[in-house]
Parts: sequence; C-alpha cells; structure tokens
Amino acid sequence: MAANISPDLIARYGGNLPRYTSYPTAVSFSDAIGPQEVADWLKALPPEQSVSLYFHVPFCDELCRFCACNTAVMRQEEARAAYGDLLLEEMHRIVALVGQGRVVRHLHFGGGTPTTLPETALRNVMSAVREQFRLADDAEIAMEMDPRHVPEGMLPLLAELGFNRISFGVQDLDRIVQETCGRVQSYEQTLACVEQARAAGVNGVNIDLIYGLPYQTVESVQDTARRVAGMRPDRLAVFGYAHVPWKQKRQQLIPQDSLPSSEERLQQADRIDRVLVEEGYKSIGLDHYAHPEDAMAHAYEAGTLHRNFQGYTIDSSPVLLGMGASAISMTPDGFYQNIPSTAAYIRALKEHDGLPVARGVFRTEEDRWRGKVIETVMCLSGVDLTPYIPSGQGLEQAFAEELEALRPFEEDGLIRWEGNRVSLTEKGGPFLRHLAAVFDTRRKELAAAGEGKPVPRFSSSL
Repeated sequence: MAANISPDLIARYGGNLPRYTSYPTAVSFSDAIGPQEVADWLKALPPEQSVSLYFHVPFCDELCRFCACNTAVMRQEEARAAYGDLLLEEMHRIVALVGQGRVVRHLHFGGGTPTTLPETALRNVMSAVREQFRLADDAEIAMEMDPRHVPEGMLPLLAELGFNRISFGVQDLDRIVQETCGRVQSYEQTLACVEQARAAGVNGVNIDLIYGLPYQTVESVQDTARRVAGMRPDRLAVFGYAHVPWKQKRQQLIPQDSLPSSEERLQQADRIDRVLVEEGYKSIGLDHYAHPEDAMAHAYEAGTLHRNFQGYTIDSSPVLLGMGASAISMTPDGFYQNIPSTAAYIRALKEHDGLPVARGVFRTEEDRWRGKVIETVMCLSGVDLTPYIPSGQGLEQAFAEELEALRPFEEDGLIRWEGNRVSLTEKGGPFLRHLAAVFDTRRKELAAAGEGKPVPRFSSSL
C-alpha cells in the first residue's frame, strides 16, 4: 500500500469503479437470462466437474447502518426454519440438473447472518449436502458470524457439522464509530468468540475490518488493527466502506459530513496495512491479509489465487452454485442471480417448478479471456498479456486502446512494463481497480449506450 498519494492524483483517478468479483460485472446482468437458460448451463456441465456451494441467508438479528447487503430482521424462528426448507428445495432442483455425487471443495454460508438459521435447519442442509454431493476430505466449509449474536451451543454445533472456518465481522472497535454505525461490539465480546471457536475445534478464523466509516481517524483504525491482530486470526479482510445511500436507504442515517475524504481513506488503508504487515501478515490483492502459513498466502505466492463473489479465495472451481434469495452463481457459460426479494424468492419456489433466477449474463469468448486478465490483475497486481495476443499480432496491435488508456498511468509512475507484462508500482498499489478497469470493455460499452439514461453507480474507487 502506498502512502501520501497526492491530491492531484486523487482528483484525476477518483470516482467509482466495480470491485471486480466477476467479469462481466453485475451491471451487465439482465432478465434476458432466466430459469431456462440457467437450467441449460447446469445440464451442460461435464460429469467430472467439481462445484462449490454457497448458501445465502438474508436475515440478521439487527441491522448495521453501513451495510449495503439485502438483509432484514427476522424474529420468528418458524419463518427462519421455513427458509431453511426452501434452501433444501432449491438445492434439490439444482442437483436434478447437475447430477448427484459432484465433488465439493468449498462450501460457504453467508448473509446476512446465516447462524440465524435454527439448529435443525443447519443440520438438515448439511446432511442433504453430504447426501447429494461428495465433500472432499480437505474441503473448506465456512460460516459467517456476528459476535454480538451467537446462539448458545452454536460453535460446538458448527464443529460437529464439519465447519472448519469462521468469519467474524468486527469492522471497527472505536465506540463513537460503532454507535454511529449502529453496531456496538466490544473487544472482549469479539475475543471471546474467537477463543470459543478455536476451543470447539474450528481452527480457521477470519476477521473483517472496514475503513472509511464515519468518524474514523488514522489513529483509531490503527488501534483497531493492532488489537484485532493480537487475536491472531488466520486471515483478515479490510474493506473500504462503500457509501451507496441511493442503493441502501439505511445508509442515509449516516451523516455525510462524518465520512472521511478520499485522501483520509487512503491514509487509513495505508496505516492498517502497515500495522498488519508489522504483525506478520501477508498483504494479498485489494483488501486481504493472511498468516504466512495460511493456504491463502501459499496460493498468492504460487500465483494460484482466485477471486469470485466471495472475494479472494483458494477455490479454483469454475462453478459456484448459489442458493437463497439474491445469491449469485457462476458457470463457464455465464453468471446469474436469484430473485433478490426474500418474499418473491419464496413465492417463486412455492409457485413454480424451475429455479428462482431473476437475471444473468452470458459470457462470450472475449468476456472469458478479459475476465481472466482482470482476475489476474486483481489477484497479482499485474498481468502478462502474452497469452492474450493473437498469433501474428504484437502488443501494440492487440491492445491499442488499452495501451492508450495506460499512458497516463505510466506517466504518473503507477505502472511498470517488463516486456508484455504490466504491473503496479508501489506508488500505484491503491489503483488496483483502475488497472483492472482498463481491460473492462463492457463498462465502456455501457457508458456509451447509456447516454441519456441512468449510469450504473459503483462504490468509491479510492
């Protein structure tokens, strides 16, 4: 991470960009892709193809003001249990298309707060997974949790069910920041959860932090990072707060003037980076850190790191099957998203026989190779373009538009060239998404086609 980025650079490169957890990004999704198209994609998967599984639970015990996820408070246990039954129903419909017995090396429960599902529902889902799929012996089975709301016996239950990784949301430990965000969570509460997880036998611990929150300062995020690092999690994710009040109304409760500037956000990110590196963690990609002995650090060093809708991952499967309201899935043919509204998702499963797909996008051959370029940039801060140059052409011919777009980057000292490989310099570290965006022709096409129409809005690029 580079410190002291000049205001001039911030002004020139500021704005909004995708986080590139997929390519094409979600703004290219449309209702031209529906249940039938997705069913055809799933039936076309080779029999030997492994898959990854994702279960989305859109419920929380209370709502955080900074969160942009599609979540709601659900108090009734009967409704939570009924939702668990629908996850099972959707999974059975998917298995009918892809066939039984596929190998699974990665399984993730996200949300929301997926531990709001009752014990019986969690047991039923995991039992069905083991019946319908083959969980690899070394499969990563992960659960997201809110340390403020951990049902009694939940951590031993997760260990019993085979979960070996827990992701705890912390975000920030400063009391004023927490109160403004509507998420008050003590250091002691968080530490107790980490210790309980390890005592139960769940040894993989992730912790999420956020910078750019209201009233955060460089000093306060430094203190949070230092105290959290002292808990010795295996991985940390350090996200820049995405203030998108036009998308998520609860963020309108956050005073605009309490948010740090782009320059302050960069300083906060840099200070967190310095602390975590001093504490022995390896900086990975845009926003992740891993203990040097963790599998993610090994994948980064080996150049085998990947990026999908869950962020950075060691998961190499090209198929991610998402279940639940708003869940996003990935196949070689394209991406698709389930109906976002929980009520509409429930109706779709109860009233129709197909999958509850709302929209998606087909991936062209160009999408696939550009997606690989963008993923490589996001994972390794650079890319060798040689494999993507057609026979008989040179770099200048194959990537004329991109080279023109990169000229200012080079003049500003943000990138370096080594033959056909472009990579970010230390100064260019914060501009990772900017480099990836140079290869995003879909974004340019949307901008050109959107004259006179609302332009898709993303989170802050810095």
